[in-house]
Amino acid sequence: MPMNYKIEELAPIVGKLADKYTAYESTSISYEKAEQLMGAVLYCIREGEQSGENSLISAAGISAQKAYEIGRACVEEKVKEALRLYNAILPAFSHYENRCLYDAFIRGVPEFFKWYDIRFAPQNTVLTLDYPVLKDLSGYTGIDKIYEWIRCIGWEQTFLRAFPDSYVLCLLSKYNGSFRDMTENLCEAVLPSVVGHILAKKPFTQADLTEADRLRIQEILMRTEENCLHRQLMSAISCFLEKYGADCGELPDYISGSIRDTVLRLKNAALVRAGQ
Repeated sequence: MPMNYKIEELAPIVGKLADKYTAYESTSISYEKAEQLMGAVLYCIREGEQSGENSLISAAGISAQKAYEIGRACVEEKVKEALRLYNAILPAFSHYENRCLYDAFIRGVPEFFKWYDIRFAPQNTVLTLDYPVLKDLSGYTGIDKIYEWIRCIGWEQTFLRAFPDSYVLCLLSKYNGSFRDMTENLCEAVLPSVVGHILAKKPFTQADLTEADRLRIQEILMRTEENCLHRQLMSAISCFLEKYGADCGELPDYISGSIRDTVLRLKNAALVRAGQ
C-alpha cells in the first residue's frame, strides 16, 4: 500500500468519492464499486509518489488526503502531457497502410481521452491497445500506460520517417503480403532488412539484396560475436538517424532490444544455412 497508509486513513477519501459518485443521493455503494474507488485513491497516491512530488509526499506527517490530492493533480497533468504529445505526433503521423496502427492511434486514443475517468477510475486503461510496441507495458495501467504507449509510437514514427515511405512499404510487403491487416509491430518487421542493408553496406534506397549481399551478411553474422554486432549496428543506426536529422532522444534505447533480438535470429538462421 502506498506510503504504508492504513485502511482507516484511506476509507474517508473513498467515502468522499462515493458521495460524489452517487451525487449524495445514496448512503451505500456496491462492493465492486468500493473496490474501484479504493483503486482510484491508491493509483493517485502512487502517481504522486512516482512523480516529482515524491519528496513532498514523503515528508513526515503528510496525510493520506493530501497525498491523494497531490497524486490526482499529477494524474491530471500527465493526461495533459499525453494529449500534448499525441497532438505533436499527429500532423506527420503515418500508419503505413496498417489498419491496426491506424485504428489504435487515430481512432482509439481520442476515445481514451474522451472516456478516461480521472476522478472515479484513473487506474482503468479504457483501451486494449491492440497495436504492440517494443516496450513491455504490462506493468502500466491508466494514463501511465497510454502515455508510455504514445511515447513509443512517437519513437517509432521518428525511426520509420528516416526511410523513404516506398522503402518501408516495400519491406512490409516482403515481410507479410497481408501487412495491412497484420497486428505486429512495424519497426520489428522492418528491422531485419535494415540490419541486412547496414551489414551489406547497401543503400536503403535499394530495397532488394542480391545473393552476393546475403552471402556477405551470412559471413559477417557467423564470424562476429553477438554483442559486438549489436554495438556496431546501434552505432550505425544512431549515426544514420543523426545524419537524417532525427531528434533521437530515447529512440536508440527503445529499439536496442529489438535490434539484439534481430541479430540473434539472423545469426541463428545463418548458422542453419551453413549447416552448423
